[in-house]
Amino acid sequence: MMQGGGFPIDLILFGMVAAFLVLRLRSVLGRRTGFERPPGERGGLPVPPVAGQAPAVPAPPVRGVPDARGPVGQALARIRSADPSFDPAAFLGGAEGAFRMIVEGFAAGNRQMLRSLLSDETYAGFEGAITEREGRGEVQRTEIREIREASIDGADLRGTTAEVTVRFVSDQVNMTTDSTGKPVAGTDAVTELTDIWTFQRDVRSSDPAWKLTGTRSA
Repeated sequence: MMQGGGFPIDLILFGMVAAFLVLRLRSVLGRRTGFERPPGERGGLPVPPVAGQAPAVPAPPVRGVPDARGPVGQALARIRSADPSFDPAAFLGGAEGAFRMIVEGFAAGNRQMLRSLLSDETYAGFEGAITEREGRGEVQRTEIREIREASIDGADLRGTTAEVTVRFVSDQVNMTTDSTGKPVAGTDAVTELTDIWTFQRDVRSSDPAWKLTGTRSA
């Protein structure tokens, strides 16, 4: 519609309606400002992949060092006075490694490795059990899935002999099979076990290794 050769009023009205619709769409859909979350994120957190996701890493074990004011803490202090290189936290780290090696070494019948980590008396017991197992044609499979806790339960210094007792809480799979592969003991299910091990060392010795002298289950 034209009036006196002027600007068409219907085009003006259409333009105003179009501008209004654009403003409404912008307010609903928003504008990209460069700070939007990528499509792979929700709520500010990355969305984990559905397939091919890496398995969860077990948490590091709880390592318990007794209060220095208690009886065990005071015994640890006496050991450190006799051997300045002794550190309870570092000792626990080494004990955890020894625990893994001894448990798995016993299952595999690794006498050479066990001989270097056990006292003579303790080794004799382990070696006898391995020999009996081999004589029956049995095979033991042991997997330590996770060590949940390694804590010092006791300590003593008798003369120059330092002794530290450690409590291990671990998740393990233990199963023994006969010569035909038939299970005769244990299970292939994960089981939580608590072991209390005692280590000894002569603080005057140049050998820094601690020897396992006793084991029991809790």
